[in-house]
Amino acid sequence: MAVTDFPYQAFEQPEPEPEAAPPISVRDRLARPMTGSAMWGWIGPIIVALFGGVLRFTGLGVPKAVVFDETYYAKDSFSMIKFWVERQFVDGADKLLLAGNTNIFKQCEQVEQCANYVVHPPLGKWLIGLGELIFGANPFGWRFAPALLGTISILILARVARRMTRSTLLGCLAGFLLSLDGLHFVLSRTALLDVFLMFWVLAGFACLVTDRDDARRRLADWHERTSSTVGVALGPSLGWRPWRLAAGACLGAALATKWTGVFFIAAFAIMSLVWDAGARRAAGLRRPYAGMLRLDLPLAAAWMAVVPVLAYVASFAGWFATDKGYGRNWAQATSNGPVFFVIDSLRSWIDYQKQVLSFHTGLETSHPYQSEPWQWPLLLRPVAFFYESPRTCGAATCSWAVLGTGTPIIWFGGLAALIAMIAWYVSTRDWRAGAVLVGYAAGWLPWFYFAIADNRTMFMFYALPMVPFMILAIVLACGLIIGPVAAAPRRRVVGAAVAGAFALLSLLNFWWLYPVIAAQVVPYDLWHSRMLFKSWI
Repeated sequence: MAVTDFPYQAFEQPEPEPEAAPPISVRDRLARPMTGSAMWGWIGPIIVALFGGVLRFTGLGVPKAVVFDETYYAKDSFSMIKFWVERQFVDGADKLLLAGNTNIFKQCEQVEQCANYVVHPPLGKWLIGLGELIFGANPFGWRFAPALLGTISILILARVARRMTRSTLLGCLAGFLLSLDGLHFVLSRTALLDVFLMFWVLAGFACLVTDRDDARRRLADWHERTSSTVGVALGPSLGWRPWRLAAGACLGAALATKWTGVFFIAAFAIMSLVWDAGARRAAGLRRPYAGMLRLDLPLAAAWMAVVPVLAYVASFAGWFATDKGYGRNWAQATSNGPVFFVIDSLRSWIDYQKQVLSFHTGLETSHPYQSEPWQWPLLLRPVAFFYESPRTCGAATCSWAVLGTGTPIIWFGGLAALIAMIAWYVSTRDWRAGAVLVGYAAGWLPWFYFAIADNRTMFMFYALPMVPFMILAIVLACGLIIGPVAAAPRRRVVGAAVAGAFALLSLLNFWWLYPVIAAQVVPYDLWHSRMLFKSWI
């Protein structure tokens, strides 16, 4: 309505009685419909993901070097596709690979003498190995899978943000911000495991959000079919919950990438069950928590506990199927028939897991780029993944670097947004704020225990699984600033301008940071000007 549409003499007339708001139906409480175009709900996020993919795949093979912990994962992954397990390497294997020579494995008299002791599960290395299988054991090949799954994670985040906010624009904003985050960008272009952990955690979370909508829709359908729910205590079963099963499989894949996936499994399982109880309460059921415990918990335990364990064990298929894995004891396992083979193989595998646990609980080796968990949100000690000083930039001194840091505008804005989420949840108990805080806490708080109890060596890039939840917090905060559809037009215009300005500043900040995260050869002075804190050097 234009300003001139308002009656100028309205102040002389008695104000009409405000109309009573129509009662909110059970379906509206349980299953708020998606708004906007379903087609644009896909096209928008896909466009944003393609933008992020172009950023990640451009110059993916640069630097042509083994970057940071690629010295472990690039070779272990190549071993996985060649032998199905990790094997030991000859000295100078990195240089051989970079020269195109794949004859990098040790030759031993006994097969078990060349088995390689590794301390992370195999799934991430299987994925890196697929890229090497397709494109060769070279920097592009071992970075292909991280770039691909990093790009897909942008699409997933955009879609889950759209589902949580019922806004395609806010969903696209989430994907856009993730595509511009420096830490996500660097780890999507490096053959480490953390981008896979982030991917599977985010995919599992997205499945649970979809399951929440689906379960509440089923409950609304049941309520409408039931003539009266007065006195109904527990309510109906909500079916076999395929999206929760998918979430269990994804979170099992996270566990099969890094053990820290277990914290997300526990946190998300509890969160999902609380959602179930909340849905039953919103439907007017008399005993919502009893209904959740009796009708939802048994199947949830199977999907969110048993399925992840099965996915984890399945990731060791190569270890079980061959005689070349560390601690395999193949000759002993095959000496007394098939039943003994299964039992002895499981015993050897469990012994191996115990050795890995002892390694992680005693990891105290000092490293120049190690940091404490409290420093991560403040970007106080990023990791220099790569640094050399070539003489090809036209200046007296040059820098060629890959710095594993987040985009400052996004991270500091995210910190403010997370504080806002705490206030929002405390004041309203909004499930979206709670979900974001649970995801962020599951990726961050356990590291404080490791820092205190084990004095463990840690790095800032361990924070990558927290990043999607930090960006969801920003997007939800932008939604609060913009306001609902019924808000005053001026507020929505100002709010949209604030959100747009933040997105623009994030883009400019990423562009400012780009030379030192994308391995561009630049004058030393330009590199030094990008070091926001002294601790970045």
